Amino acid sequence: MFYLLLSILSSTFILVFFRMFERFKINVFQSIVYNYITACIVGFIIFGDEWKAGDLTTGNWIPYAFILGALFIGLFLLMGKSAQENGIGITSVTVKMSLVIPVIAAIFLYNEEVYWTKIIGILAALVGVFLITYQKKVNAKEKGQSNILYLILLFLGSGLADLIVNYVEKVAVGDLSLAIFSAILFGVAASIGSVIMLVKKLKNELQLQKRAILGGILLGIPNFFSIYFLMMAIRFGNFSDSITYAMNNTGVVISAFIVGILFFKESTTPLKIIGGVVSIAAILLLTL
Repeated sequence: MFYLLLSILSSTFILVFFRMFERFKINVFQSIVYNYITACIVGFIIFGDEWKAGDLTTGNWIPYAFILGALFIGLFLLMGKSAQENGIGITSVTVKMSLVIPVIAAIFLYNEEVYWTKIIGILAALVGVFLITYQKKVNAKEKGQSNILYLILLFLGSGLADLIVNYVEKVAVGDLSLAIFSAILFGVAASIGSVIMLVKKLKNELQLQKRAILGGILLGIPNFFSIYFLMMAIRFGNFSDSITYAMNNTGVVISAFIVGILFFKESTTPLKIIGGVVSIAAILLLTL
């Protein structure tokens, strides 16, 4: 439970910093690239002594590090495009609802026990996440025709990323430290993002922004720990994998909801309040 709480806290900090980017007009794409660089460096600085040369030959984690790194940067770009085409509300809902993929996969792939409180808790978590993150389209740009392909790719990609993280922890990582694996996959994402940023710069499609570096550093530290603590929660937590994922996503949504109200003066709606109550009830059910 301790690692799960730390993962939720780290993910909440990520959302807070993203909100600060809006306020200080920090370029999000550049910050994301610098964030991956920072996350990679943080991992190796803090946990570098856990690296052993023999880790390269244990397990089959190497291709999954590249797959996850590519997914991380690819999903970010896809979220930006979907937000433009479909609106922020439906894009956010799609990403959050993708938790159903690792939850169902954990039940079937790892033969987890299924019981009524677990089923009801997971369903309640999905309902709560939907109600809190759902937003009506509010401007003309968002009222255009939906591009369902972006939403499908986001749903599958986000769920696949969580599914691979779970698989790596259980099967593929071998003797490699989870911290080092996290640092490596962030390094892959940083490399891909840097190439994209360089190409955009050469095409004069991007103006480099100094404050984006600071934003990336602030973002990269909790980003590293959000993945690291989630993998630790899967390995050492008291709950099954499906419950861990459901509680993690639901916990992040509830935390973001509370932080938004307390610090960013976000307005509440009856749907969001109901969603918060349902989400809390879901977590209580999942801990039974």
